[in-house]
Amino acid sequence: MSLKAGIVGLPNVGKSTLFNAITNQHILAENYPFATIDPNVGVVNVKDERLDQLASMYQPERVIPTSYEFTDIAGLVKGASKGEGLGNKFLANIRETDAIVEVVRCFEKGNIIHVDGSVDPIRDIETINLELAVSDLEVIQNRLDRISKKARTTKDKNDLLELEALEKARDSLEKNIPLRLLEFSEEEQKALKSYQFLTMKPMIYLANIAEDDLGKEENSYVKAVKEYAKKENSSVIVLCAKVEEELSELDEEDKKEMLEALGLSCSGLDSLVKATYDLLGLATYFTVGKDEVRAWTFHKGMNAKKCAGIIHTDFEKGFIKAEVISYQDLIECGSELKVKEAGKARLEGKDYIMQDGDICHFRFNV
Repeated sequence: MSLKAGIVGLPNVGKSTLFNAITNQHILAENYPFATIDPNVGVVNVKDERLDQLASMYQPERVIPTSYEFTDIAGLVKGASKGEGLGNKFLANIRETDAIVEVVRCFEKGNIIHVDGSVDPIRDIETINLELAVSDLEVIQNRLDRISKKARTTKDKNDLLELEALEKARDSLEKNIPLRLLEFSEEEQKALKSYQFLTMKPMIYLANIAEDDLGKEENSYVKAVKEYAKKENSSVIVLCAKVEEELSELDEEDKKEMLEALGLSCSGLDSLVKATYDLLGLATYFTVGKDEVRAWTFHKGMNAKKCAGIIHTDFEKGFIKAEVISYQDLIECGSELKVKEAGKARLEGKDYIMQDGDICHFRFNV
């Protein structure tokens, strides 16, 4: 399952530095607007202590973690939806992501230029969110111009449903309400899905602070961002992108020492990945064996048959049963054999709802 998050923000807020930390790839990160022109895509392995424990138990030839794709997109500026700066090029890139991570500058530093001349995180957020909304409104209006007359003339049920959903979305955006805050019926969601509206995507605000602010009481900028996010039920992750970049270059032991010295229990990036997973309603199941121990990402609520299809479409087509044990039962019992002896191994059918931490072996016949 390919999962993507787009990293967006105004120029010089720390997006590219954050991206370096996420992927440990040293892309251009300079102190001037538009240092990142083409979207940079990197895949980060999702840290999961359960996978490490399973690898220790099975000693496989390969250990394959689940992963997440992050796209660093060139800095937005006011008027981007109208072609200012680099224009609609990166807005199209954002449409291809599952979620948006909006990096907000929450630090003062005189030698790092702010595109608007001063630090004001709420102004920055509103600038970006307005551009996303305007871009969505353009898409909606273009479609309404084509479909409205036809729908009212033919009375086609699907066209009328799409028309009503689009008008509902337009009215919301004109009131400065992002589409992710609206409740759409299942039918409306299907009618709008192909448009990949930017303001419908889940949002995480990432407050980028200075190293000197780590471990201290939240500064006024962070407090303002959290207050803003609270109003729209969005998450806020606080980190120092520069420190995260330094951490990404260390081995695990040195990283642990540095985190302890900074008074942190975990890195900001680990928190970001976890928050993104929670935001998208994701979970992990495992397959185990001597050849491979592997983590698989699925959407909460998916049944066993659909989850089997994540591995291969043949697994879904020919699904028979899923042999399932829970990670916790395996750890407590110490081996698969002892889990079975304890009567905790299960044989589940196609409608079984997969749980986070399930360890599965799928039976199928094609």
